[in-house]
Amino acid sequence: MRVNWKTYNPGKFFDEIISSPGYARKPARRLAGYLRSLTHEELQQKKTAAELAIKTMGISFTVYSDAGNIDREWPMDIIPRLITGSEWDQTSKGLQQRLEALNCFIHDIYNDQKILKDKIVPKDLIMDSGNFRKQCLGMKPKYNVWAHICGTDLIKGDDGQFYVLEDNLRVPSGVSYMVENRRVTKRTFPELFADDYSIRPVADYPAELLDMLSSLSPRQVKHPEVVVLTPGVFNSAYFEHSYLAQRMGAELVEGGDLVVEDDKVYMRTIDGLSQVDVIYRRIDDMFIDPAVFNKDSVLGVRGLFNAWKKGNVALANAPGAGVADDKIIYTYVPEIIKYYLDEDPILANVPSYLCIDRSQRQHVLENLDKLVVKPANESGGYGMLIGPQASKKELAEFRRRIKADPRNYMAQPLISLSTVPILGDRVVEPRHVDLRPFVLQGDKSYVTPGGLTRVAMVKGSYVVNSSQGGGSKDTWVVDDA
Repeated sequence: MRVNWKTYNPGKFFDEIISSPGYARKPARRLAGYLRSLTHEELQQKKTAAELAIKTMGISFTVYSDAGNIDREWPMDIIPRLITGSEWDQTSKGLQQRLEALNCFIHDIYNDQKILKDKIVPKDLIMDSGNFRKQCLGMKPKYNVWAHICGTDLIKGDDGQFYVLEDNLRVPSGVSYMVENRRVTKRTFPELFADDYSIRPVADYPAELLDMLSSLSPRQVKHPEVVVLTPGVFNSAYFEHSYLAQRMGAELVEGGDLVVEDDKVYMRTIDGLSQVDVIYRRIDDMFIDPAVFNKDSVLGVRGLFNAWKKGNVALANAPGAGVADDKIIYTYVPEIIKYYLDEDPILANVPSYLCIDRSQRQHVLENLDKLVVKPANESGGYGMLIGPQASKKELAEFRRRIKADPRNYMAQPLISLSTVPILGDRVVEPRHVDLRPFVLQGDKSYVTPGGLTRVAMVKGSYVVNSSQGGGSKDTWVVDDA
C-alpha cells in the first residue's frame, strides 16, 4: 500500500501540501511524488529510524504533571512542511518590523512613555500588567533593545495567509528542536537533500545567536564572556539550555555559579573568578535577583539586577521585556507599529476582543461557545478555553472568571488552522499546525528560515503544544522554482 493523495481529505481546511484530492501544490509536488513512491511499510521504517535517532541523540523535553516531572523523547512527525522562499522573505520582513516596533514600545514604556501620554495604549493596561517592572524605569540597554530573542507564533487561515497569533518576548523556547528536527530529517530522507531541493539551512542559528549576544557586551573585548543561565536540570526546557550553550561554546551556569562584586558579575571557575559580559537568561524576571524581585528565589544571583542597571553586564532578554508579551497588549501591536515606525503592519493580527471593554466583553460572554479565550500572561496552552469544544461546566466557569477579572482575558474567533499531512499508523492524514520562527535583534536583525512547526497529533485537535500532547515537524523554506 502506498500514499494515495486522492483519498487524502483535509475537509474545509486549507492544506499546505495538497490543493485538491490527488493534486499537490506546486512547491510540494516533488515531495508528494517522492512520498507516493514509497510503500507504507517503507515510510513506517523511516519513522522508526527517526524515533531511534531522537532517542540516540537524547532529544527530550519535560512535562510537568501531578505525578511529577516526566522526561519524554521529543515527538516529531517525519513528513516535512514546505514554505516558498518568496512567501518567507515577505514574512521575515513582517517579523523584523514587528520586533523593531515592540522594542521601541518597551523602551518608551520604561523611559518617556510617549505612547501612553498620546493615549494610543491605555496607561492602566501597562500599570496593571503582571509583567511591568517599575524597577526598570529609566534603563537604557544597548541599542535600546530589550527583547533580543523573540518567538512569534504564526498560523495560516483558510485564505492561506500567515497571521500573528502571539509574541513571546520573555524566555521563548523551542529553537533547539527546530535545529534538531532538521538533523533527524536529513538522516531520514537523505535522498531529498541530495536531490538539490534548495532547502534553506537552519544549522547556523547558534552562531547567529552568539554573534547577537556578543554584540551586547559592555566591554570592548574580542571574545566577550557569554553564559547561559538555567534554572537547572528539572526545567522543562533544560535540553535546550544545554544544547545552545554547547553549540555556542558558552558556559551553562546556574545561579550558584555566579557572584556579583562591585556591581560586576563573575563566574566561579577552577582558576578563580572570571568576569561575565553577557547572560542569556532562561529564568523568569521574578527569580533573577532575590534582592530586587522574589526574595525567596534560589535560582538567580543577588546583585545581578543592579549590575545590569549600571551597564556592567548585558541580560538577554532584558528584565521588563515581558510588558509587551501580554495577550492584551498584542491587540495594540498594529497601532504600535504605526506609531513608532509610521508603517502599515506587514503581518496581520488575528481579530481579537478585549474583555476589559464593556461592549466587547458582552459580545464574548454571549458567544463564549464560538470563541477561544486566553488569559493575558499564560503560555504553553495553559488556562485557555476553546469554546466550540468546551463543556457547559467549562463555559460557566470561564464566564465567572471573565466577570471577576476582565483585564486578564481576551478572546478570538476559532481560526480554521491550516493542515499538513502526518504519517499515521495506517494512512497519511491531515493535522493542524502553527509555526514559531525566531527573531534576533541586537546590533542587527536575523530571522530563522522557517521555524519550529508544531502539529496537533490528535485528529480534529487545535492544540499543538508539546506540553499538551502536540508534536513537531521539520520546516523547509524552499526556492519557488
